[in-house]
Formats: sequence, C-alpha cells, structure tokens
Amino acid sequence: MKAGGRRRLWSIVVAGVAVVLLAIGLAVFKPWLLFIDVRVDEQIPTVAASSDIARPSPSASLEAPSPPGAAPTRQAPAGPVQLAAGSLISHEHATSGSVRILGQPNGDRLLILENLDTSNGPDVHVWLSAADVVEGTGGWFTAGGADHHDLGLIKGNQGNQVYAIPAGVDLKKYKSVDLWCVQFSVSFGAAQLTF
Repeated sequence: MKAGGRRRLWSIVVAGVAVVLLAIGLAVFKPWLLFIDVRVDEQIPTVAASSDIARPSPSASLEAPSPPGAAPTRQAPAGPVQLAAGSLISHEHATSGSVRILGQPNGDRLLILENLDTSNGPDVHVWLSAADVVEGTGGWFTAGGADHHDLGLIKGNQGNQVYAIPAGVDLKKYKSVDLWCVQFSVSFGAAQLTF
C-alpha cells in the first residue's frame, strides 16, 4: 500500500474513532440539558398555624366546664404543619430555593422544594441525607458517603415541587436534603434541615 493510501486509511480510522467518542460523550454528559430549563409549579399545601387553640363548639356548653387555671384545649391542626425547613446552597451547580417538610393531618409527610432554581442535568435525584451540609467544593461529595433515602428523580430544575415521603422513613435519621446527580456522584445543591 502506498504512503498516500495509508494516510487516507489512518485519517478515516481517526475520524471514525472521533465520531464514536463524540457520540459517547454526548450520550453520557447530555450537555444540551444545561441550556434547557424544566419548570414545575405544583400546588403547595398551605401550612396551618401549629398553635391553633380549639374554639368552643355549640355542644361545648353541654359539657362540663374546664377547671379554673387549666390550659386551653388544643386541637389537631386543620391542615399541614411544618416539621422542618432549610435553604438550598450551591454545590457543583448554582442552586437556590427553600426546602420544607410538611406533616399532613392524616400522617402523610411531604417534602417541598420551593422557588427552586438550579441547572438541569442528567439523573438528578432528591435525597434525604444523613450528612450535614458542607459549603464549597468540600460539600460536593459529602452526601454520597452518607445514609440517604432517595425520593426519586427531580421533576424539574425550576419552580415548586412536592415529593411524598414514605411512611416508613424515619426523619430523625436525616439532617439535610440533597439534589444529587447519581450519574456523576456529585451534589448540585443541598439544604441543612432545621426541625
């Protein structure tokens, strides 16, 4: 084979390898997601005041009166109550918004992402994490080494979102909420929870 033919064959092989590597890179990294925002605006339950005092009902006059000096009777709130809250900080991607955990009157619990704004990315999940939130690049990987409960894929990278927390999840085990990219094992952002 002549030198010109070898060069042409080598050029074709190199071009073929480059096309394959480019296709793999696009499939893995999905760079177009950085330019596409997915906005989700789900209805967020209104939080009831946790210190509501029971008002006397019409039948209350038929019941025995409370002893003098007795504390007012409290009733279960008519709506959701806030169990925990936190503010999202940026990790590998600029991230802002707030996180709340609400308890429903029927015992169900919801995790709320409010006014979320982060980058879109592949395979980003919402985690309850046992790790404390660490600011800066040191916090990018903290949640990956801690116990966590995966609430599923993030519904969008902007807006208001509601996630059900399964009944068996013990909230006392978890200190934070993390937006965790499973594919690259890195946190987009996280919020330390205050109970």
